[in-house]
Amino acid sequence: MKILTIDDQQLILLSVEKRLSELGYEVKTAESGILGIEYFDSFQPDLVIVDINMPNTSGLEVVKHIRTVRNSETPILVMSGNTDEAIIAEGFELGIDDYMKKPVSLVEMAARIKRILGSAPTPVVNTNSDAQMLQKYCVGVVIPCYNEEDRLSSTIFQNFTHTNLGYHLCFVNDGSTDNTLAVLEELRKGNEDTISIYNCEKNGGKAEAVRQGVLHMSKDPQLDYIGYLDADLSTDFRDFDELVQTLENSDFKIVSGSRISRMGADINKESARKIISMTINFIIQRILGMPFKDTQCGAKIMDREIATSMFNKKFITRWLFDVEIFMRMRKKYGKQKVQQLICEQPLKRWIHADGSKLSMKDSVKIVGQLAQIAIHYNK
Repeated sequence: MKILTIDDQQLILLSVEKRLSELGYEVKTAESGILGIEYFDSFQPDLVIVDINMPNTSGLEVVKHIRTVRNSETPILVMSGNTDEAIIAEGFELGIDDYMKKPVSLVEMAARIKRILGSAPTPVVNTNSDAQMLQKYCVGVVIPCYNEEDRLSSTIFQNFTHTNLGYHLCFVNDGSTDNTLAVLEELRKGNEDTISIYNCEKNGGKAEAVRQGVLHMSKDPQLDYIGYLDADLSTDFRDFDELVQTLENSDFKIVSGSRISRMGADINKESARKIISMTINFIIQRILGMPFKDTQCGAKIMDREIATSMFNKKFITRWLFDVEIFMRMRKKYGKQKVQQLICEQPLKRWIHADGSKLSMKDSVKIVGQLAQIAIHYNK
């Protein structure tokens, strides 16, 4: 049995193709509605799986072509992040057989296909796919790395991309002098579709490493959101995914993690760093003129348009680029509007990791750099 899958996001297509091939189906993929229509005529599939939100030719237009132009009764399964009830109703009026809302598990997808087509050619279920979820949107995550060979947890990163289909991790090697690059290359083996490496030959600091990574990821048209996360995973992936969900279900442009201690949260900071952080945050609030509590948390997610705009120009500091992002947002949208566009979301877990690159001496320098930021962005 032959299945044609149509989706403009390759991260989704590759995952669906792999799973359906494991089940014994002959699969053809199309990265656009126009290509999908062309393949429908030549491939003559037994089932079509199509996304709704695609540029130029939408999924509904593909359905119209199959049902009206070709007058075909080939089963059509829509798999989309579009939850608009009017769109879903229109799909059924046009003649689709089923509608799956992302995020959706590969197990559910296989079960719905089986209901339409009957038993899969290969009845054996690959249990490694049981927990895999197709995400509603595709997300690029930049992870800056400088001399991280002893702290990079390959298993955690690989497991996350395996189970959360739609994520792409971009590790930026910031001119490391140890074996970080070799560790990253080993981590990427077998995960080339979901993990990439951007190598900077010279160390430029975290701000420039993240900026280069974001600009690199922004060239990938399939990514809806772009964010960044520290390599030591002091903020874990569960919390990061919740930041993404908040962005998906709101009108915010940036969702930033916040390490504010509160009941029910596991926030672990060294006492000295906690005092310094509180002092620095107080100064930052005065510079921003806005009540953000923790601009320096290393976990943030934003829509691709904002990411491209905010990271287009080099930052004036090596470490305080988070504050500069907030200042750039304020300058572009105004103090009142920007507070409606940025959300600070408290983290459930945050653990200080040994081996931090930011020394106590650097903390003293931060005050001077904050003065630089205040003068530069208030011109």
